[in-house]
Amino acid sequence: MVSLLERRIASIDERLVLLAPPDRNIPSTFSNVQPNGQRRDELVTELQRFRGAVYLNEGAVHELSDDGCHKTPEDDRSWHVVRLDQDGRVRACIWYLEHDVPVSIDSLRVHDCPLAADEDWRDRLHSAVASELTRAESSQVPYAEIGGWAASPDGRCPIEGIILALSAFSLGRLFGGALGMATATARHASASMLRRLGGNKLESDGAPLPAYYDHRYNCDMELLRFDSLRPHPKYDHLVDALAGVLANVRVLAPDFAVTCAAPAA
Repeated sequence: MVSLLERRIASIDERLVLLAPPDRNIPSTFSNVQPNGQRRDELVTELQRFRGAVYLNEGAVHELSDDGCHKTPEDDRSWHVVRLDQDGRVRACIWYLEHDVPVSIDSLRVHDCPLAADEDWRDRLHSAVASELTRAESSQVPYAEIGGWAASPDGRCPIEGIILALSAFSLGRLFGGALGMATATARHASASMLRRLGGNKLESDGAPLPAYYDHRYNCDMELLRFDSLRPHPKYDHLVDALAGVLANVRVLAPDFAVTCAAPAA
């Protein structure tokens, strides 16, 4: 599996594109930044439409916007890793949302998860997240969330999902490190995949938070933490390899994007 991942990562660069958020400076780590707000916005809409079609087909959502899109508040503030096919159509995507610390749990999407409304688990959820946010602040690294995973049914395979998950570790590494969280689904083994790469369940007083059912997505979910600088040792070199690929792929940015110095790792 690892050797297959190495080969796939080495050949995937021409099919990947990064979409930069409008309110973040772009590190000089990225060598191929193209200010093109119109094309960036077109691809955001296309990935929302693609994601909506995938989620609707899987029963993960029951309705879309009038233009057939699955839209989330995070879309406008996130980096998007997008895989295109040979015709330039979206075939896989994931978003990565970086927060400057300190940040409140009220600013995170986990604030609206079912555990936050459960009297038995609400306080423990807040305690677990507060511990992670304190750790990020003490480490002087941003806090990140990942979500919006979707892959074309005709191209979905374990390798595809692993590369999407690895891209979160790789982006965090390119940004100088990040602690973060994912709301990962049991569907397509996304949660177990992220655990295999080095993700761990959020804990409160040493006890892991449970999986929960989210009626909005008709699926069991897990809250998993990750450290972009500390994936499972088996995959650390792959995170580095994919970070090298992402540093050189096309980055579509808003027309007014600003490049800043590369962060220290």
